Amino acid sequence: MPKKRHKPEEIVAKLRQVDVLVSQGQAVADAIRSIGVTEVSYYRWRREFGGLKTDQVRRMKELEAENAGLRRAVADLTLDKLILKEAASGNY
Repeated sequence: MPKKRHKPEEIVAKLRQVDVLVSQGQAVADAIRSIGVTEVSYYRWRREFGGLKTDQVRRMKELEAENAGLRRAVADLTLDKLILKEAASGNY
């Protein structure tokens, strides 16, 4: 059975759903099972997305993607700089 990838908005909704079920007196483990994920996934999601709203999660993901692109650009430029520096010194 293939793994299901949950979107950040779905994750936030499921975390809120567990909070509601727990506040109604249901056990945490039962509430987690009722949303259809494992306890490990729930606690990982809570650590990453806990306390965030849907628009904040979307913005966080956009910033992470932008940050990854900028890191790649810096790595490429650093490599180019080192190559040019070595070529300029004549040690190739």
